[in-house]
Amino acid sequence: MPDLVPDAAPDPAPTTAPAAEPAPGAVSAPVALPGTDPREASRTVLGELGEPPHVPHLPQLPARGPGADAVGRAAALLVDMPVDLQPSGWRFTDAPGRDAARAAAHLRADLDELAEAAEGWTGPLVLAVLGPWSLAAAVELPRGERSASDPGARRDVVDSLAEGVAAHVADLRRLVPGARPVVHLEEPALPAVLAGRLPTQSGYGTLRAVDRAEVRAGLRTVVEAVRAAGAEPVVRLAPAEPPLALVREVGAAGVALDVTGLGAHAWESLAATVEDGVRLWAGVLPAQEQAPAVARLVDAVRVPWRRVGLPATGLARVVLTPAGGLQDLPPAALRPLLRRLREAGAALAEASGD
Repeated sequence: MPDLVPDAAPDPAPTTAPAAEPAPGAVSAPVALPGTDPREASRTVLGELGEPPHVPHLPQLPARGPGADAVGRAAALLVDMPVDLQPSGWRFTDAPGRDAARAAAHLRADLDELAEAAEGWTGPLVLAVLGPWSLAAAVELPRGERSASDPGARRDVVDSLAEGVAAHVADLRRLVPGARPVVHLEEPALPAVLAGRLPTQSGYGTLRAVDRAEVRAGLRTVVEAVRAAGAEPVVRLAPAEPPLALVREVGAAGVALDVTGLGAHAWESLAATVEDGVRLWAGVLPAQEQAPAVARLVDAVRVPWRRVGLPATGLARVVLTPAGGLQDLPPAALRPLLRRLREAGAALAEASGD
């Protein structure tokens, strides 16, 4: 089936035993949640999704400010690559800055609160980390341009993040011994990196496209580090021009994206990905206070799934998620939305028997 990005000759995919999967009817939430209290966030996530077949996650609370954002959070995992926050954004420096220390402190506190809320949990548990290419697209070099512009910096980000994510997984396994970690590598910038559409920091031009083979090798390095650490790697893509062939080539166990706006071409590529054994984490729940009907959430997957010829039985492997982060919601609206998502997950599992 066709893909949105022309395929180069793929490298051999890594061969590993499949990880234990969430059961039929599983749902998961995005990591970005409203509020500033990590204890309350972890209790909410485990309270709503802390029973099988559902998949809780380590919350992120970006409303806490610098260091709680996705870029700062991933930068805090980098090994021997200190960062600081400048007016233009995060930048590599000679020594960690105050905001980098705050990011690391947020992450430690969040893990501790999750460990307390998840005591006794024995199922999948999601950690989300900005992937190497979106991180390189966001963090500046000391001279001020994006790290994605420099081949040496790109290699360093890939290797450092691979090491840091492995340590992150080890921390989770130590704090929640029964957890089966799932790492979502969030790569919204991949299409721009591949197509040469990343703007320069000045805004007057764009960076040169990074060769597809280099992008594939870098993402595979981090995916393999996740597997070696004992976690299941999932790549989360933005819904516009998702490079799904790349996800297949790097050996990811799953792909996560908002499916509500995908066209026929994208669904054909997604079908090829699913047929290759990649599990779909389907974003279906819009971030709104008024929860949509369960049938609408189910049909966002079921209707195009059947249209592209995928078997109904495969719907049992789909994990439903919100379509994006929920950080802009009033905190009181979070629980009702997650309950509606659970109802949709159960309905989709039932539809897999049709």
